[in-house]
Amino acid sequence: MTDNKQLKPILKKTETTGHDWDGISEYNIPAPRWWLITWIICIIWAFIYWFFYPTWPIPGGNTKGILNWSAREQLQKSQAEINVKQAVHMEKISRLSLQEIQKNPDLVEFYLNGGKIAFEENCAACHGRGAQGAKGYPNLNDDDWLWGGKLEDIYQTLKFGIRSSHDKTRSTQMPAFGMDKVLKSDEIESVANYVMSLSSKVDFDKKGEEIFKANCVACHGLGGKGNRELGAPNLSDKIWLYGSSKEDIIFTIHYARNGVMPYWSGRLDDNTIKQLALYVHSLGGGE
Repeated sequence: MTDNKQLKPILKKTETTGHDWDGISEYNIPAPRWWLITWIICIIWAFIYWFFYPTWPIPGGNTKGILNWSAREQLQKSQAEINVKQAVHMEKISRLSLQEIQKNPDLVEFYLNGGKIAFEENCAACHGRGAQGAKGYPNLNDDDWLWGGKLEDIYQTLKFGIRSSHDKTRSTQMPAFGMDKVLKSDEIESVANYVMSLSSKVDFDKKGEEIFKANCVACHGLGGKGNRELGAPNLSDKIWLYGSSKEDIIFTIHYARNGVMPYWSGRLDDNTIKQLALYVHSLGGGE
């Protein structure tokens, strides 16, 4: 540590400004040279910037600068360049088949990005941002499909919907066996027990199997394997759209489940629907 007595000779050599308060003097120490140089450069740069670019606010707007530059014009110019590039890709997508688009390495990144954006804007509300689905809304990441998971199948579903108001929609109706009094409560429970046994080791009586064969096989097939042409789900796996509990299954048999998906033809252009189909197919469950 340096003794205060040793500092006194050094401090005496330093000039003061003459200001003194209660024995405390203000020393006249100049700013570092590097700081002064930086300060001068900033002032010069500010004048150059004022000269070339918009800066000072004035009535009706601001000074424009001799370059007449604006962020809005720069954005419009950049967007125009993007639109030109997009138009080239869109032209290819419009004339190529789904398989040709999928195999074209120049289009992969474009259609995946476009499809993702379209999905988040139009489909995520029901299927979730990750397409994981929810109760009553299919998970699009797995390989369990009601109407088929090929590119053409997905494209058709998107274009015309399921049980929608479009003339070409896919539409089948599951009977409400309880509401329509086709089956009694005890019969519905027997069928539910049988359906549960198809995907797990649950005991059931023969009555449930017989009722299933008499009323459900036409759509779901023997063993409940399902039928994609009718949109009848596979009941022998462990993937359930409306819940796998006995109560859920009884409710489904009694009241029926006939979900509706809107059609996107006319709401989205065909190029966007193609990109959506390709994106959904790429999520992992496409066939």
